[in-house]
Amino acid sequence: MKFRPLHDRVVVKRIESEQKTAGGIIIPDTAKEKPQEGLVVAVGSGARDESGKLVPLDVKADDRVLFGKWSGTEVKIDGVEYLIMKESDIMGVLNA
Repeated sequence: MKFRPLHDRVVVKRIESEQKTAGGIIIPDTAKEKPQEGLVVAVGSGARDESGKLVPLDVKADDRVLFGKWSGTEVKIDGVEYLIMKESDIMGVLNA
């Protein structure tokens, strides 16, 4: 990918959810909600505090994160869909 986010922005690729329920029912594409889980692809250098000092981001590339349903801006880079959002839109990092 040839894109580097600025400041406190994060690039996230959505992780697709299961297409079947636990009971084996297949969910059609029209009934599925967009996943709220993703993989961090790239992060900016960080935000500046009031004194101008650079504050690094808590997330890093390859972190698996949860974010709000309406978070971020959808973009297509090299034919792949990504979300660009502020770090504050991320609710947390999922640990394996």
